[in-house]
Amino acid sequence: MFPFISRNKTPETPEPTPAPAKAAAAPHPLDGVTGGAFSAATSGERAAKVREWLGTNPGAEQLQEVFKELSARDKGAAKAIRERLEELRRAKGQEAIAAEWAEKANKLLGASKLNIADALAWQRDAAKAGAPLSKEPLAALKIQLADRIKTIEDLQHRVQVQREAAVLLAQRVEVLSTKSYKDAQGAEAALATDVQHWQDQAAVLEGDASWGSVEARYPTMLDASKSQLLVVWDAFQSALKLTLAAADDAQAPLPTVPVWADEIRAGRGLPTEAEQAAARVAAAKPPADPQATKRGKHAVQEALKALQAHTAEGQSKGASSAAQQLRAVLKQHGKQIDQELESQVNTALIAAGELEGWQRWSTDKVREELLAKAQGLLARPEGQELGGRKLQEALRQLREDWKKADQSGPTNHALWKKFDEACNAAYKHVEVWLSKVREEGAKHRAEREALIAELKAWVEAHKASTDWKRVQRDLFQFGDRWRASGHVGEKAYAELQDAWKAAHHAATAPLHAAQKASIARRDAMIAQAVELAAAPNLNIDAVRELQRLWQAEAQGVPMDRRHEQKLWDAFRKPLDEAFARKTQQRERVQHHMSARDQAVLDASKALEAANHSGDAAKIQAALDGLQQALQAQQAPVEPAPAPVPATASVASAEPETAAPAADLDVAAETEVDAEAEVPQDSAEPQAEEAAAPAAAPAPVAKPVIAQRSGDDRPGMRRDAPAAPAGRGGKPGGDRRDGRDGRDSRGPRPDRGQERRGPDDRFGRGDRMDRAPREDRGPRLGDAAFRAQRDAVEHAQAALRKLATQAHGQALTQMMDAWSQRNPELLPSAQDLGRLASGARNSWGQAIAAPAAGDGREAMLRLEMAAEVPTPAEHITARRALQLQLLTRRNDPSPQETWQQDVAKVLASSSDVAVARRLQNALKALLKK
Repeated sequence: MFPFISRNKTPETPEPTPAPAKAAAAPHPLDGVTGGAFSAATSGERAAKVREWLGTNPGAEQLQEVFKELSARDKGAAKAIRERLEELRRAKGQEAIAAEWAEKANKLLGASKLNIADALAWQRDAAKAGAPLSKEPLAALKIQLADRIKTIEDLQHRVQVQREAAVLLAQRVEVLSTKSYKDAQGAEAALATDVQHWQDQAAVLEGDASWGSVEARYPTMLDASKSQLLVVWDAFQSALKLTLAAADDAQAPLPTVPVWADEIRAGRGLPTEAEQAAARVAAAKPPADPQATKRGKHAVQEALKALQAHTAEGQSKGASSAAQQLRAVLKQHGKQIDQELESQVNTALIAAGELEGWQRWSTDKVREELLAKAQGLLARPEGQELGGRKLQEALRQLREDWKKADQSGPTNHALWKKFDEACNAAYKHVEVWLSKVREEGAKHRAEREALIAELKAWVEAHKASTDWKRVQRDLFQFGDRWRASGHVGEKAYAELQDAWKAAHHAATAPLHAAQKASIARRDAMIAQAVELAAAPNLNIDAVRELQRLWQAEAQGVPMDRRHEQKLWDAFRKPLDEAFARKTQQRERVQHHMSARDQAVLDASKALEAANHSGDAAKIQAALDGLQQALQAQQAPVEPAPAPVPATASVASAEPETAAPAADLDVAAETEVDAEAEVPQDSAEPQAEEAAAPAAAPAPVAKPVIAQRSGDDRPGMRRDAPAAPAGRGGKPGGDRRDGRDGRDSRGPRPDRGQERRGPDDRFGRGDRMDRAPREDRGPRLGDAAFRAQRDAVEHAQAALRKLATQAHGQALTQMMDAWSQRNPELLPSAQDLGRLASGARNSWGQAIAAPAAGDGREAMLRLEMAAEVPTPAEHITARRALQLQLLTRRNDPSPQETWQQDVAKVLASSSDVAVARRLQNALKALLKK
């Protein structure tokens, strides 16, 4: 088993004496106002206090004062206050906007006549202006306007219903006039009731409070329907009254209704009107001319063929025109055709009528869809309104589609009137947008013209300027401003663009000339760089001067990034190749290792092999061998007479590596210092060393080892002498000036005057008067230095790993001693680590005694002291114990009594789960 013995004999650094606690700071004046936000310990608590205080709705002045004080301390906690202040500012601004739009809404509601378009425009414009429509009073006003609009639209819809009802009533009267007067007499009462009800509803509509807000065409529509219905109803009543009188009295005059008059004639035994007309026609009909009959029949047949051809092709317009021509021919020659031709003509007219009706129906469907789209342009939901340009394009497309519909079927004037009204209402918004566009276009044109004039003035003012960076920056700014200028018309933009290009070309001409000259100078520098790189010996001073000139040229004349990068690549390529050749030459010279480098490299390889073996003794022996190889041929160093305090000792788990690591650090510093003294630009260092005279041999410096007596740490000899305590640092032999440690120096009466003389302006003092740096021997090569450094790091890590493994074995042995109740198997105090005196003896007595007592509470205290997790089934018990410990303020904490708690656990019976928990807790406790 790996011994836990500390071989580091350097004294520990004494713990610093704690400074007296500062007096408690006075509470902040605003701490009481905010509920303790300024005195909170953490940022999270401070933010919670601030949120609680904000819940009380403090005033704006108080918020501003607290934010000013708290933002300097904790910006995260002050963020909530800043958001509340911004919210108050927005609310203040929205109140003014809300008041303005509320006044406009009240004017609309208070007007005797409300225009629906104005009400919809109020809602749209208020939303665009950022008015809070979802808050009072705008929310209530919005609802009132919506109800008012709904009432007006409902009135308009009811007017249309009344008009249709009047038409239906008139149709009922017309149908009764084609039937027997007895049927009309029976339906008179019901028809009178319906007519009176229609009049009552019309009166209700006209008496509504919102009747004055409906569109002007609806009152006219209602009046026309009313007058037409009353005329038809009065005529029906008078005709029916006259018919009843004629039926009762044979001498009474006949009614004007043909059907009823024929019925009365039939009742009196007289011929009907149709029989009398037929007799008159037969009596007045002249004899037919055969040639005229033939010509008329031929004309009817030609018109019939044309109609049938158009109907077969499905051409509704051609069929409608042919049908009109056929009807005109029939009016002239209809009496000259026979029954068969008349039947063909009727059939063709019916087919043409069906085709025309179908085409009319499909075309009307298309027109109704276009009408719905036109009416929906202004009835879109809130936030989805079309802009001016999109609305203009939509109207243009709708009118084009309507023209196509008119070409495919007969016109419908009623739908066209509605469609045109909807388009005109939407175009009003387009006109407003066009006026704004024209105003903005004029404004943007003026801005662009002013910018061109400003650019010309700038050219005149900077003619003699050679600050090309500033010139380029100003030109870039002018270009950005031109691109950011607003929209103008295409024609105006073409004119302005020509003027801008001319002015911009005049402004950029001097810069382009300077860039052209700069390119020529840089090409000359590139040629000079190629010449310097081709020389056998690279002139470093010339290269530096050339690079300085290039940088000055690049800073003086700016160029396009890509072009400048190409020139720079061409400039640095030959120099990089020259430096690469020089580096290769230096590496070839340094390729041959010295005998000392080879020895260090071999020792490093041996240490790596020992690291892989996993044997601590071999690793320590290999470390000693590497240390000897590093100290070989080292220049003598006179140690300081006074003892120098050593660094603090490392943990007991890695005692074997402390002293070698310190010596290796000394060697590494020696190598780095020696390397810093060698010139970097020397091409032949080995040749110069060979030419130099051999230095006189010097004795090897003895390492200084600090000791301490009375060491009471585990595993250390108590009778060893102790070194005087002081600041940790390097041994005296490692100091460049060979002086003692800081604690051994005498008082410095005038430190500032000693540092700074009368002419010492930067406070260097006598730094240049130090003793010369000691000779530390030849420097290690790069490969040998890195190999020894990596090998030492790996060795230290391996020793730490072995120490950890050995510590785990000691705990396993301790668990075996507990399970077997055998104190002889208990590891020694040195193997266990840092323990108080008598702790191991008490553990051995607890194991030797018979198992007794309950160690559950002691086990929980151990887990609390070690800060390790507790199994899930014991979490409740641990929380309960923690609550109990909070009430026992004078009792020692688990961190102070953990060794006694271990004895209590060992005195109880052994269990696999408890042993695993005890081992996890001891792993953490024995390392503290």
